[in-house]
Amino acid sequence: MSHHDIQKPTDITIPADSLFAKLPMLGGGLAVVGLGATLASAFGENKARAMFSYLWAFEVVLAIALGALGFVLIQHAVRAGWSTVVRRLAETAMVTLPVFIVLFIPIVALGMHELYPWSHHTDAILEKKRWFLSVPFFLGRAALYFAIWSAFAWLLYSASVKQDSTADGSAEQKKLSHTMWKLSAGGIFVYALSQSFQAIDWMMSLQPHWYSTIFGVYFFAASILAFFCFVTLVAMALQKAGVLKDAITTEHFHDLGKFIYGFTVFWTYIAFSQFILIWYANIPEETEFYMVRLQGGWDVVSYALPIAHFFLPFLFLLSRHMKRNRTALAAACVWMLFMHCVDMYWLILPNFGTHGEGHHEAHLAISYLDVTALLGMVGAFLAAYGFFLNKNKVVAINDPRLTESLAHENY
Repeated sequence: MSHHDIQKPTDITIPADSLFAKLPMLGGGLAVVGLGATLASAFGENKARAMFSYLWAFEVVLAIALGALGFVLIQHAVRAGWSTVVRRLAETAMVTLPVFIVLFIPIVALGMHELYPWSHHTDAILEKKRWFLSVPFFLGRAALYFAIWSAFAWLLYSASVKQDSTADGSAEQKKLSHTMWKLSAGGIFVYALSQSFQAIDWMMSLQPHWYSTIFGVYFFAASILAFFCFVTLVAMALQKAGVLKDAITTEHFHDLGKFIYGFTVFWTYIAFSQFILIWYANIPEETEFYMVRLQGGWDVVSYALPIAHFFLPFLFLLSRHMKRNRTALAAACVWMLFMHCVDMYWLILPNFGTHGEGHHEAHLAISYLDVTALLGMVGAFLAAYGFFLNKNKVVAINDPRLTESLAHENY
């Protein structure tokens, strides 16, 4: 079939009676209950545990929004055609990033002392890092990260939505495409640095003596993988709701499956590279990261991660058939999002047991606060996501590459 025979989709808005139409209200309710219960505990004797749960949930969900921003930047930079039908779903996820400014406030207002020992404690090693690990500089960097993410997300989203009302082949349509390409070409570098330093500031400095030059890349691998799983499930759910039923085809799901498969391997490569270099060098301030996670029940999680986060999905998605089977792909996405939560939990929560006087060993102890924090954070994200999804068309209907995307086939 030639590109001229392909018709633009007409099922491009959310039906009023679908669950997606109620998403802002449902997500908002979940956010109020979940985050309310978590933060209420932050004013009691469980304050430290509540803040660790809150930070974990924050990073789990932030990773998806940041992964979406990275995806959109890359698609524009390489002028990809295949992804046009799913790009708006990614743009909707990235434009929620300003919401995380509000969600970050409790971490600063309530959690600095509980989460970051360098904020109130010093020693010979920390004194040498004081130029970087100081509260004012920490807050300044956080403001810069949010400003960068929000600016790029909003500029790209606004240009994409504005293009919906342009005429095919018009000068304005082409100008908006070029604007998004130019923004993305430079934005990739700023994005890479900011998301990497975010991971260093908000996660790696939980264990301030430890350092890893690969940690920022590790977080990127986790975030882009979580995003691909999320957007795949959203695309499937939208089709169940009667939206984009013919626009997003098995060919697109196949490509999304290939990215999930590929970034599963990439995550493993980065995780193993970090581990083997640190373990082989055997430098005490580096190996402490893994020593903490090889005791107190965390050793089970450490041994399970390579199996459950790599070998199982690697073998499951190896076949072309599994990536083209929507039920199988959906199951893989749900599993990988669960493992994303476990991975972030493994990065953040062991530090709870090593903070404070008299605490020298981390013990794995799942809390109800983990559940309330995650439900609340997911609710806040989905409320914002649902708001923007209902506000505009769910596909970039006048993007010049839409026809190419609709005709996309894997060979």
